Amino acid sequence: MNSVTVTDPAKDYLRGIAKSNNSSYVWFGVDGGGCSGFTYKWDFADEVKDGTVVDCGDGIGLIVDSTSEIYILGSTIDFVKEIDGSFLKISNPTASSSCGCGVSFNVKSP
Repeated sequence: MNSVTVTDPAKDYLRGIAKSNNSSYVWFGVDGGGCSGFTYKWDFADEVKDGTVVDCGDGIGLIVDSTSEIYILGSTIDFVKEIDGSFLKISNPTASSSCGCGVSFNVKSP
């Protein structure tokens, strides 16, 4: 079982951006900061050093940072196309609040 679920449209998007950046993996994690407390972080990687890998197909994977898993456990990552643009949408059940742009969030107290 993966710590996050990645929809097929998100997998397609992640494969495309990884390939266009000559990378085998897209790295996903959380960092302190942002207007709500935590910020989602994205990067590219050529190897898995630590974390859970979600297979996106064609030899491309999403690395979920092991340190960040507690803050994003059970999240769903989707790729959404809207009239004013497209983006990766993260539905995070551990988030108690988020900012208007959806980049930062705060977590529920245990």
